[in-house]
Order: sequence, then C-alpha cells, then structure tokens
Amino acid sequence: MADKLPPSPKIWTESEVSSWLREIGLKEEYIKKLHDEEVNGQTLIALNENFLKNDIGMKSGPAHLIIQKRDELLSSQQKCQMNQKPTSIKKPQSEQKIIQKSAQVLSLSSDGPLLQVSKKDQDALEEKQAAQEQCMRGSKDDCKPRPFDEEGIDFLYVKHRVLQPESGAFNLTAPCHEYKSFAVAATLDRTRLQTKFAKEVLKFATGCMNIRSNGTIHFGVMDSKEDVGYVHGEIIGIPVKEKDIYVDALDYIERSFSSDKEHVRQCVRPPRFIEVVDRESTEKRYVVEVDIVPLLSIVKSKVYTVRLPNFKETTNKVEFEKETILRRVGSKTESVSDKDIGDFYARVKDRDTQRDEAEKNQFLSSPDICQDLGRKLTMLLTSGKKFIEKEKWFILVTNKFKPDDLCNIDWLLSMNVFCVFDFDPDSKISGLCSRYLQHHAANLHFLQNYRISGGTTMKEFTSHLHLFEQTSWIFCNGRTDFKGNETPCDEMTWIKTKMTFLRESVSLICKQILPKGTFQVIFLLTSLVEKPLLHTFYEFFTDMEGHEDIVCICESEKNFQKWQSFAEASCSKETVNNSSVVGMKMSHVNATLQHVQPVKARVSKHLPVFVKGTCLLETLIEEQMYSLEILTVKHCDETTKDFINEEKVNIEKQFYRGGRVTWLNFWLAEHKYVEEVIERDAYHDTLKLLHDALKFNVDQTPVNCINIYHHPGSGGSTVARQVLWNNRKDLRCALVRPSYPTSVVAQHAVQLREYEETDPQKCLPVLLLIEDTDKEYLDDLRNELEVAMNIKRIKFGTLCFILLSCRRSHDPERRCKESPLQNVAVTHKLSDQEKRKFAGKRQELEERYEPQFILTFVLMSEGFSKDYIQGFVKHLLQDIERHSVVTRLMHYVALLNTYVQNSFISQSHCEALLALTIHMERFRQHEFERSLNDQAKLVFLHLRDDKTYIESIRIIHPLVAKEILQQLLGDQQTQSSLAMNLLCENVLFEHRFGREEYLSFLRQLFIRRSRISKGDEYDSFFSPLIEHVCENEKNPNKAIELLKEAFQRFHQNPFFAQQLARLHYTYEKFEEAKHWAETAAKQLPNNSYILDTKGQVYRKWFQAKCKAIENDNIPKTAQNTADAVETALKALECFQECERATDADMEDVNSSGFFSEVEVGCSLLKLISSLQLFANKANGHSECMKYLVTDYIPEELEGIWEPFHGRLKKLHKTMQDALEWISEDLSYFQTDIGADEEETPESPEEKISHPLTWLAKKSSEYGKYFSEADSAALLQQGQLNPAKLTPFQKRMIIYHLGGGNIISILSKLTDQRDAVRRLEHILTLYPSNPLKAKFGQRDVVNYIAAHISLNCLSPQAQKVAPQKDLQALCRQLPSDKRKCLPTALFLLTLLFWPDDHDTDHERESKYEIVQSAVEHLEKEYWTKMKDIPQRKRRIYTHFFLGNGNGLDKFVHKRKFDKITKGFSVSEKRMKWFSGEAWKSPEIAMMLKRVSGWTEDGVVYLEGPQKRRFNILPLFVPSVPHSNENITFYLGFTFRGPVACNILVNR
Repeated sequence: MADKLPPSPKIWTESEVSSWLREIGLKEEYIKKLHDEEVNGQTLIALNENFLKNDIGMKSGPAHLIIQKRDELLSSQQKCQMNQKPTSIKKPQSEQKIIQKSAQVLSLSSDGPLLQVSKKDQDALEEKQAAQEQCMRGSKDDCKPRPFDEEGIDFLYVKHRVLQPESGAFNLTAPCHEYKSFAVAATLDRTRLQTKFAKEVLKFATGCMNIRSNGTIHFGVMDSKEDVGYVHGEIIGIPVKEKDIYVDALDYIERSFSSDKEHVRQCVRPPRFIEVVDRESTEKRYVVEVDIVPLLSIVKSKVYTVRLPNFKETTNKVEFEKETILRRVGSKTESVSDKDIGDFYARVKDRDTQRDEAEKNQFLSSPDICQDLGRKLTMLLTSGKKFIEKEKWFILVTNKFKPDDLCNIDWLLSMNVFCVFDFDPDSKISGLCSRYLQHHAANLHFLQNYRISGGTTMKEFTSHLHLFEQTSWIFCNGRTDFKGNETPCDEMTWIKTKMTFLRESVSLICKQILPKGTFQVIFLLTSLVEKPLLHTFYEFFTDMEGHEDIVCICESEKNFQKWQSFAEASCSKETVNNSSVVGMKMSHVNATLQHVQPVKARVSKHLPVFVKGTCLLETLIEEQMYSLEILTVKHCDETTKDFINEEKVNIEKQFYRGGRVTWLNFWLAEHKYVEEVIERDAYHDTLKLLHDALKFNVDQTPVNCINIYHHPGSGGSTVARQVLWNNRKDLRCALVRPSYPTSVVAQHAVQLREYEETDPQKCLPVLLLIEDTDKEYLDDLRNELEVAMNIKRIKFGTLCFILLSCRRSHDPERRCKESPLQNVAVTHKLSDQEKRKFAGKRQELEERYEPQFILTFVLMSEGFSKDYIQGFVKHLLQDIERHSVVTRLMHYVALLNTYVQNSFISQSHCEALLALTIHMERFRQHEFERSLNDQAKLVFLHLRDDKTYIESIRIIHPLVAKEILQQLLGDQQTQSSLAMNLLCENVLFEHRFGREEYLSFLRQLFIRRSRISKGDEYDSFFSPLIEHVCENEKNPNKAIELLKEAFQRFHQNPFFAQQLARLHYTYEKFEEAKHWAETAAKQLPNNSYILDTKGQVYRKWFQAKCKAIENDNIPKTAQNTADAVETALKALECFQECERATDADMEDVNSSGFFSEVEVGCSLLKLISSLQLFANKANGHSECMKYLVTDYIPEELEGIWEPFHGRLKKLHKTMQDALEWISEDLSYFQTDIGADEEETPESPEEKISHPLTWLAKKSSEYGKYFSEADSAALLQQGQLNPAKLTPFQKRMIIYHLGGGNIISILSKLTDQRDAVRRLEHILTLYPSNPLKAKFGQRDVVNYIAAHISLNCLSPQAQKVAPQKDLQALCRQLPSDKRKCLPTALFLLTLLFWPDDHDTDHERESKYEIVQSAVEHLEKEYWTKMKDIPQRKRRIYTHFFLGNGNGLDKFVHKRKFDKITKGFSVSEKRMKWFSGEAWKSPEIAMMLKRVSGWTEDGVVYLEGPQKRRFNILPLFVPSVPHSNENITFYLGFTFRGPVACNILVNR
C-alpha cells in the first residue's frame, strides 16, 4: 500500500491516512476511530498529542508514535523537496544564490573535520530557512490605506496585509505615507509614549506642510528591513490601552512651535484608530494614523520651523531640540541644510502655485459612471438565468434592519431560505425575524445548536433541527426576548466565545449538508458592519472555496467600505465589486427581484370546506404541516406567466423522458398550454373506488384504504397524482412526504381535516397519497388516524380519511384479483383503448420533439416489450467508448438501478468521479452535462430531491437499466467484478455529500433480500445480486469475496458477517460459517436474529453430519455419531441464547429460536433412537427412554458420550418448554397473517408458514419419541391397558395423540379428521376420577380443553364430563392467581361464565371468579406484549358466547369461517371490523347478544352487581362516544372477554 500513497500527506483522504497508520503498526480500533472522526491528510498534519489522548481516547504510547512518525514523514518530505526542486518556486536569482550558497556552506562544514553540524541541527536550519522564505515570499496580500481625510469612515485593516511602500509627494493632494512599527514605543509609559509619538508626528507634519503635500503617518505598520520575518509596509497593529494618550500627545504643538501654532493645529488632523483584524487572536490592535492637510488658505507663503520633543533618560524629563526647518525628500523627512535655506525660501511661491492648481484639479475630477444595479442584482441572484431557480437554497447573513426596510421584504418571502445568520439580538421582537414569522414558519436556533454529536448521522441531525422543512433562524449574537442565557456581547467577547461555534456551523452547512452550487449566500448589510459579520464572510469564503456564490447587498456606501476593506483581504477588489450591489434601496431591491421570481409574492391559497365554499390557507399554517404537500384549490396559479412561457417545454420533456409527473404538468394541461396527460384505465378504476367510498354507509370506518399496485416504471404514480389533482376542489388532498414518522403525519392530517371548519363532525374527508411505503407504515398510519378520530369522538360511519397507497409490485393483477374492492393494478401492458390513446399521443409528441426527448413515453407505448428495449439499447451502445470514465459511471448507475429500488447517484458524487472542478456555479449543470457522452445524456435522468433539492441521476427506466447492464458487460465482464469495482471506488465511497444515501444503496445491493410483500418478484434467501453471482455466474466464491470486501469497507459491519455466515453454510463451508457467525455475534451479542443465524450454522452442520453417516451405510454407534451429537447440542445452546435475547428484547418478538430448538431436538432424538444399541433390540426403545429420562447410562455410551449425558437428559424438559412457549404465543395472537404483512425488517432464517399445523405435528413427534414404541397405536386398537403406564408415559402418549398443549387440542377443531376418536383416546389416559387424582396445572388445563373441544365437535359424546365436574376440577389450580398459567386463567373465564338459569347468588360468585381471572390475564398480556404496537400482534378470539347452556354455550371461531370464505386476510379483517360480516343470519342464529352500556368511551357488561365489569372492545372506533345503552357479542381471548359488533339500543 505504501507505494500507492500520494507523495504529499496534505492531500491524503481518510482512507489513505488509515493505510499509513496501518503501516506504522497502529491498532485497528484506533485506526477506525480516526477514520470515523474524518482525519484526512490536512488534519493529520495539524494533530497534536492532546487531541489524540483526550478526544480519541488513545494511550500515551500510540499517540506519541503517531506524532513522531508524522514529524519524520514531514521532515523527510521537506528534504526531498529541497533536493529535487531548488527552482520550483520562481525566486529572484539573488535569493536562489543565497540558498545554494548556504547549502554549500552546510555541506562543506559537515564534511570538514572542524564544523560538524549534527543532522538534527541541519534539518532545523533548513526548516527555519524554508519558513522564512515562505513568510517573505508574496504570500502576503497587498491592501489599500484608509481613504484620506474622510469623516465618519468605518474602515478595517487585516493583520499581515501589506500597504504600498512609503512614498514621496507626486501631486501634492495624493498623500505621501510614512510607516512606524512603534512596537516597542507602544509599551512605554504615558510620558515617554507621548513624547515619541509627538516627535514622529510633528516631524512628518512639518515636512509635509513645508512642501505643501498631503500626508499620512501610520503607527503599527512595519517600516524597516530589520524586523525579521516581516516585510516593509506590513500591517501589525499596536495595542492601544487609552486612546486619549495619543490625542493628548498633540498638545506638544503648543510647545514645539514658537509661531503659527494655530496653523499647525488646523493642518494636523486628530489621530484615527483603525482596528486590525486578526483571525488568530482575540487581542484588540490598531493602526494609529494622523492625516496632514496643508490647505493653501492656511499655509500660503509660510515656512514652518519646529523644536522636536525628546525624552532624556539621563535627566528623566522631556527636552526640546533646536529649531529646524524640515521638508519631505522622497520617502524621508529631512532638515533643510544651511546652504539650501535661501533657495528653499525663494521657492515658497512656486510651491504655493502648485498647491493651488492641485486643489483646483481635485474638484474637477469626472463624476462616477452610474452602474445598472438592477441588472447586476438580477444576474447575481439568477446566476445569469431568466428566473431565480425554484429549487435553490438561500442563506441570509444580516444585521439590524431599519423599520422602513421591513416593509420591503416580499422578495425574501418567496425564496427558499435555508437559514438566516442574524446578528440582531432584537430581531424576534422588532426586526426581520418578527416580520418573517408573520408569513412563514421558522425554527429559532443558536450557533451551538449546529454542533453535531458523535453518533448522530447527518440525516438524523437535519431532521432533528427540521432544516429542510422550515427556515432555521440562527441568532448569532444573543436574543433579547429569550429567557435562557443568551445575551448579546461585544465584539471581542463574541470572538472569544462564539467564533468557534460559527466556524463549526458554517463548515457543517457548506461541507456536509448542502453541496456546492445548490445554495447562495446573501449578506444583507442594513446597518453598521461589525467584526462578527466579517468573520462570517471569511468562514463562508473559505468553506465555499471561493466567492462566486456569495452576494452582498448594501444600501449605504459608508457601511460597505468597512466590509470591502475586509473582503478584499480574501479576494480581489474586482471580485468583491462584481458580487456586491451597493447603493440600492431595499424598496428597489424588492421591486426588482419580484420580476425574476418564478412565483408571485404573497399569493393567497385556498382549501375547499364542508359547506361547499373555500377558505384561506395561511402559508405559516401550511408550513407547520411540513410532512404533507397540500394541494390547494388553485394549485400552481401563483406561478408567473413569464416563468410558464419560458419553462413549459422543459417541464413537459422531463415528464415524457421518464421523470415523475409534477403538479405543473397537470396545471399546464388544464390551462391548455400543452396537451392533456393521458388518463389510463386504472385512473377510472381508482376514481370509481373513491366515489364508492364517499357514499354514505352506516358501517363506514373512519379511515378507508385504496391501493394502487404498479409495475416499476409503469406510471402508477401518475395515476395516483392525477386522482389527487382532479379531486382537489372537492376533497382536501395532500401528498405524504417520505420519511416522516406516522405520528407526525397523522397529527398534520388531522390538523388539515379540521383547519377552518366549524364542527369536527362535519369536515370534508382528507385524501392522502402515500407512495412507496410498506404495509407496516400504512397500518401504523391508519391506526394513528383511527385512534385520533376516536379520541375526538367522531360519529361512527363518518369517513374522515382516504389513504391512497401507491406501491410497486411485480404482480399487480394478482393483488387486484385478491381484493377487487380495495386494489387497482397498473401494468406495462396496455388495454386496446389505452393503445389507441398512446398511439395518438406519440404521433403528436414526435412532431414536436426528437425521439430521445420522449424516450420513456415511446417505451411505454410499446408496452415495454423486451425486443424493443433490447433493440433500443443495442443501437444506443453501438459506438460507446468502453473504457471512458463516463461509461464506468453508466455501469455503476445501471447496476444500482437494476438491483436497488428507487436508487440514484447524487450529481456531486458523479462530479467527483468525473473529477470535475466546477469554478462557477452558474455553469455547473452545463459543465456536468458537457462531460457526459451522448449515450449517457440520453439515458440519464436528472432528478431533484423534493425536500433538499439535491440533484442526482438515475437511468430513465429500471428495465432499460437492466438491459444496459447486460449489454455493457457483454461476455467479457461479470456483474460480480463490476460490483467489486464499485465497492472499491474510493472517490464515490468517501464522498461527503449524500453519503448516507449512497452507502445505504450500496448496503442494500449486498444485503437486502427481495420480498414479494415489498413489490419484488420473488422471496430470496440472499440479496438478488449475491444470488445472481451464485446461480447465474455459478461462482459462490466470488460472492463470498464480495461480501468480505463489503464487510471491510463498511467498518466490519456485523450484518455483512451474518450474510457471510449464511452464504458459507448454504455451500456447506461450516468452519468459515462458524467464524463469521461468531464475528457477528461478538459485535451484537444481544441480537436475536444474529444468534439465530449462529444456531442455523450448527443446525445445518448437524444435518450434513447426519447425512454423511446415512450415506456411509454402516451401523450407527456411539463412536461414529458423537461428533454429530456434539454439533446438535451446540445448535440447541445457540437457539436457547437466541430465545433469551428475544425475551429480553422489548421491541420485537423473534420466535425462530423456539421453533428451531424443537426441530433440532426432534432430529437429535431420531439420531439417538436409531443407534444400533437401541434400534436392534426388542426393548430398545424403552432402553432409549430410560437413558433419556432417568439416571441410567448404558455402558456403550458411558465414556464416549461423557460430555453429553447431562444435556441429553434435560432434552425432554427443554423441548417441552419450547413447545409450551410456542403454544402460549399462538394462543394469544392471530396467526392468519396475510401475504402482504409478514415482512419484518430482519427476517429469521426459516419462516414457519403454518405455525398451527407445525405445532400439532411437532408436539406429536415429540410425544412419539418419548412414549413407548407404538404404544399409542396399540392403545388405539384397545390392546394396551392405560393402568400399566407411568404418568410420564401417559403424558407423552397424550402429546403424541395431539393433546400436549392447548393449541394442539384446539387445532383439532379446525382440522377435524379423526379428531373425535383421538380426543376420546386422550381422555381415557387421564384417571377415571380426576377429582381424586393429583393433577399438575398443565394436566388440568389440557384435560379441560380436551373436554371443551370434544363437546364442540360432538356434543352427544359419552366421554364429555359435565361442566360442574370441570368447574370442581379447577379447585386444583393454585388459589394464588399470580401462580396460574395464562391458559388456566383463560379456561376459568370460559367455565365460570354464568348460565341463564343460575340464581343471582351463583351468578355473582361466578362473576367474581371470572373478574379475578381477567385481572391477572390483563397483567400477563402486557408482559407478553412488551412495547410492540397492538396492531402488529392482534389478540386472537378463540370462542364466542352462544345461545346454549353449560359447555354448549361456547361457539368456536372456525364455525363461521365460511361466511368470509374467498376473501383475502386484510379484506376479511375489514369485513369483521366494519360490522358487515356480523350481519349474516348464520351468526345471529349461533351467537347470543349481551347487554351493557358505555360510559366515557368504556364498555361495561350488564350483570355483575358488586363490581363493574368493563369489557374490552375488539374494534375501538365502534364504541359510541356518548353514554349509551348497547348490546354486543362476547368473545373469549387470552386478554379476557371482548365486545364485538357493538350496537346502540334505539
């Protein structure tokens, strides 16, 4: 790697720094930390040991090592440069000679015996010389002096800037200059300082006055060459403690001049103190300047003599020199010698004449040319286009606004203001902020809010501060109305306390949030410019790498000068002037900019209302509902005519090329600017479903759902948006913006429904379009909305919301057939009617546009036929240059678009790959498109994010992407090698902007499995790319390589390790699989899915070992099976670990550990019972049982299986516990999950598709292994006497017959084959007088459940015990209900439900038992539920209360399955919830309605006298909101009784 690193560490990326750190032997954990902290080359150079120890948390040793090696690297590099390039910097020859000479001296002396300079000293010397040269070279920028003798000028100097050399007089009015460093003098005491200052000023002043020239003397500017490291004229500044010291020093005039003192006072201006800005320091320094103005009216025909003051150290007082006449000669002030004195007096007249002319000429200079500021302003803000871009962000930096200016900010209100850096502490009370908040929503922040904490991703950070939804208003210097500690501070305190925060926030915005070219910074200088504002400019200038996106608007020339003098420090005067608009009033700015805005200012928007009128929608309110894009009645009407005429062609082209339809497309068609958008058949189908939903219906649920399923890229989104567009005048319509939590969306949707309506009961329904989300999100949203409507007590039967969901599917027609009342399909196939429409439209479009501009439309009209796409792509790629970087980009985009839904690559990533350095933003798009080849221009579609406006590209259609990928790769290259190149493409991987999205697409490419429920074609075991590499390329090793590389690239992400484990065990590479599973588990030791994968490794390994033993065809012995047994036990251990993790996880339930434990257990039992030792003996099975259940160990097993005995003997217990857990889980919650709902974010390895059947089968299998061989069969034939069996054997036979747990027993009611006979057999195994027998709690439960089930199947059966006996048997349950199993409590609620003929006393005591059981069931339920939303685990109703008595009053749920036969799961559920299914006559025959009442939304049962019995409603929205008398059906669940189909008594 070393040889690949660029020579200069300064330009290393984070990855290159990591490589170097690896070379010097640093630990991997530190390398990762430094990489995460984004330490690149420049940062490496600036690092110090403290940072490494305190911030990174390194030990002293490695920290010292890094610093030492870094310094060695830098010094060796400097030496290289010295040796290689003595002439690389163009120095004056003299300078080069000096360097060469000193180098020779060094080399001579180091060779000579006398002067042996050590290598270290030599390096130091060379470094010092290099530093000096660096300093002396032209790295210091020139600057201009303060405008001469102008009052009220606010001016600044920047430290280390250089003024022009000292000058003599050349036209008398242009001032001559003299510089004094004054560094030592400034530190003296008052008297000494004043004397020194007065002497220099009066000497210079007399010289200027005598030759009649203007002049300025500067203190704090370097004047001589002796100051090492400084150049002549360099601004350094001096500390000024008290300004009056300098002002008072001029009192020496009175003592230094014997005559004309008044003249001198008039010509010598008071000292000016010009502040020196130093970005590195917080100490205030000034340049002190005195202007000398010898106006002719004052000095005419005079010669001035002066006695200069001097502080005599010997006498410790001020003395005055002898009187002299001074004059300026060149750049010096000299005294006039005796021999010249006559001549000097003689020429006084000439000098007066010259001064007179100079003063006259000064006022004759030509006036300034008037600039066209309006044009300049519009050009700057539109980047030379005709309009300000709709999708451009603006950052505003401003200070105090004048009240008049606040009336002229309409131009600002129509712009996308990303954030405002506001230096006015009163802005919220009386400034710009208060005015802006009247029209827009904004979030008020301080600079420190822009500090991003360690673990936060950029996406989390921006959504936490809502940066892309609402303007962020940053108070940069306190906020007076804020009660927290945010007070304004003076300039120097600000620099000390706030400067760092400012730097961080600007850097974050420019370097990580908004890519270059997507935003513009406007400095709006409306009052005096202070230093903090200037520092802000500097930070933006450096972080934006230039000035082209910074604009300054300033009305007052005076304010601008200070700004200008500072800005010119960073860029040329020309640049500053070109991007500043100075002297334009705010009202003019306002009027000028409104002409170039695409939308009119302050447009009123309207929404429809219930009583058929419209109401005004305030922009402020609209922005508060930021998760919705609301369609108004006159949507898009605010767009200006000019903008429409300019852009309509581009808007239409983008759509027909494959871009998503926009509201403007519909608006243009509606207003006849373009032809209409085709209405597909699906549009009319959706409209019909919508109109049906809007018809009044008593059973209407508050939220209705319509689904549009569409082939990717077939126009589903267009259909959905068309429905919204055409209903916006009758319903309240909105598009749900992606990636907001459902709680936020629901809150905004409710707000939209009730906005400006008088009665919440009477509002228009809201039509919400939700695109590309999964079923879970929709269910959550629906649930949130239903709960909200319920809390607001909206009448049942009122339709409040219609969710129009638009989702991808590879088989839309199947979805449509499943639920024709809910689903609509949009496919690539066109109906005959559609074909006619498309053909006509195509002809019309081809007359206006080149075929490439309507590509997707053409493909669509061809029905996306495979042959057409193949031919099109073949023709497209004919002359493509295979090895160009653009083609490489096409490869990458095609790969991502083929495998990852909705993927794209940001334009800024592309620019980085194409190595474009775009200097001027206004040519950015042009430059990018110019760099693409013709093929890329054709197939790349440019997109903009609706929220962030960040641009990106994808291929016009996923089918085209797939075909391009195939044809571009041809036979030479494989997809796996392309994917490897993409992974290793550092430029893309390291690029900062849009990094999170890019990495997430990359992650999906390698990890995301396809799911039919997510709109994919099939369910896959690995990501489709990995499956392609394994199956189509037949190269699993390459797939492993890819995942290994991805694992490294993604900082050893455990989910990549998990995939590697799965991939290895699929190809039976178990050792490696074990390594990767352990790697993943080490990083995430509590993740049940990863622990499950670890278990699966051993499970598959065990299966492989069993298969190998079978294939060897040799008898199984303890010896040759020991290895397999050990692996099986290891698998069981892992699954138990997975179970513990599941129990501890409050957010999720992953039951796969329990299922897998049972399956491995059964396989292990099969292996043990087939050992030669057990299989071939007559009593082998009982031997086997004896070994597994008692302490007995056969001697053949004793030594060899020594480590296993303990664990094998626990097997029957642990397997029984797992079966019980599964049974209990299934008894609580619904298992009839629909095809579109089974998706969990991380899927377990083996999905059990029919858990009920599985449980019955596995329970029986478990019972078979632990019961006597064939005993169950013998028992059924009546050849076995149950009395001879032990309780354990009986229990196992019961298990084998399917009576081992309540779910197996109840599932007999569903699968009724042979059920009655089996249940009767089960009952014969229990004691004939159960009341006297000692039953365990589980036995009691199973015994009672068997009776209830048998009674449901065959009410006349002899074996069914009377209800009284079963009730008596319940006394054997623990009296402390906390110790009862949930199954026992559930049976208590059934058995003790009162009968019609019970006496009042009997009824009351029964209710007491039931209520006590329900109380404990409720507690158990919440333990079981954890923190999982209820709609994800719906409680399951097993029985309903029927019309009979005794056991006959329980009707099992399966009895009325035929009522909803033939419907999909979700439709079935809707029918029950809406109450439609309950109306069928069969149900009225079977079930009994009970009476009760509702109070405050709670349902109570009529009957119990002592204590109210509240019953849970199964469907909350069906509870009436007022207090009513009701009747309902009663269901029995593991949470207690529930109320179904609640009806109010009329």
